[in-house]
Amino acid sequence: MNIATLALSNPLILAPLAGISDLPFRTIVRRFGCGLCYSEMVSADGIVRGQRKTLDILVSSPDDRPLIAQIFGSDPGVLAAAAAIIEERGLADAVDINMGCPVKPVIRRGAGAALMREPERVRLIVRETRRSIRVPLTVKIRSGWSPKEKNALEIARIAEGEGADAVAVHPRTASQGFGGRSDWSVIAEVKAALKIPVIGNGDVEAPGDASALLGQTGCDAVMIGRAALGNPWIFRNTRRHLAGEGIELAPLDEKRRVIAEHLEMSGGRYGEITGGKNFRKHLFWYTKGLRG
Repeated sequence: MNIATLALSNPLILAPLAGISDLPFRTIVRRFGCGLCYSEMVSADGIVRGQRKTLDILVSSPDDRPLIAQIFGSDPGVLAAAAAIIEERGLADAVDINMGCPVKPVIRRGAGAALMREPERVRLIVRETRRSIRVPLTVKIRSGWSPKEKNALEIARIAEGEGADAVAVHPRTASQGFGGRSDWSVIAEVKAALKIPVIGNGDVEAPGDASALLGQTGCDAVMIGRAALGNPWIFRNTRRHLAGEGIELAPLDEKRRVIAEHLEMSGGRYGEITGGKNFRKHLFWYTKGLRG
C-alpha cells in the first residue's frame, strides 16, 4: 500500500494514542511488524509558537519511519504553518489532521471532532495545508458528531477534493466517544466513494478482526489502537493471520525481555524517574492476566 509517495511494507498501522504512542512504544511495535505509526496528537498552535514541550512530542529516530505527525487545531492558517514546519524540519514523513478527537478540551477549541460540524472550515483547512507542504497529507475523521449528524462521507469527499492523500475513518460518532460498537458500514461507504486510500479503524481487537474489517469494507489498511496496549504481538500475529499462518502466544521470556527493553527506552527518553513513572501504565497492560 502507498499513501502518495509514502510506501508501506504492510497495511497495519498504529493509531495516534495520546500519552502512549511515543517513540519507545512506536519502536517496540515496529519490531513486531507494524507498517506505519502515527505520532501522538500535537497542537498546531504549539508547533507554530515553537513550544519546546510540544515539539518534543515529535522526537523520532531513523528506525522510527515511516511516521505520520498528527496535528490538531481549528485555524486553517495555523494548521498549514504547523505542517510546513514539520516538513521543513524533517520531523515526519507525512502530516495528518485530526478531525476525530472527542475530548472536551479539544472540542472547546473547535478542533478534533468539532470540525465534523463545519464542512467549509474543513475545506479551507485541507486546501491551505495541502498548499503548504509537498509530503503526503492525510485526515482522520469520525462517522460524525452524533447519530443524527453522520457526515463522514461528505467530509471524506471534501478532503479528497482538496488534495488529501488518504483518509482514516473511526466509525463512531463524537458523542459515542470510545463506547458502543463501531459501524464498519461507514468505512465501506467511504471506501466505495473515494479513489484515495481509506484506512479503517475501530474495534480491531484480534487478528481475525483485522481480516474481517478488510474483507467487509474493502479498506486499504487497518489501524490498531487500544488492542496494542501491552500487546505489540498483535501486529506479528495479524500479519501471520493475513498470510494464512497460525498465531502464536507471546512466550513469557520474550514478554519479560520486551518489558525490560521498553522500560529502558522510556528511561533513556525521559530520564529514569519520569520514564519509570510513564512506564507504569505499560507494565500493567503487559502483565494483565498473568498468574501472580
